Amino acid sequence: MEVTAYCACPLCCGKSDGITFSGRHARANHTIAVDPAVIPLGSAVYLEGLGTFTAEDVGGAIRGRKVDLFMNEHHQALQFGVKNIKAHLLNQVI
Repeated sequence: MEVTAYCACPLCCGKSDGITFSGRHARANHTIAVDPAVIPLGSAVYLEGLGTFTAEDVGGAIRGRKVDLFMNEHHQALQFGVKNIKAHLLNQVI
């Protein structure tokens, strides 16, 4: 799966309130943005080497087999770059 990162800044999100599509506050080491047609919102996803995250957000560029990790700072998101990481859907919310 292609994994990138984002933060709550206007450059990444077009807004800066940190509120996800699901209405929750985005949290580092917890929130990911997904394509809900591939990974349903609310699902737990294990990203090998990174840990378990919750699908709470969507993004304009997140289509198909892509995941966007939430990070607290813009420079962290930029530094993360783009990685190919194995992902495992742990539970699926219906």
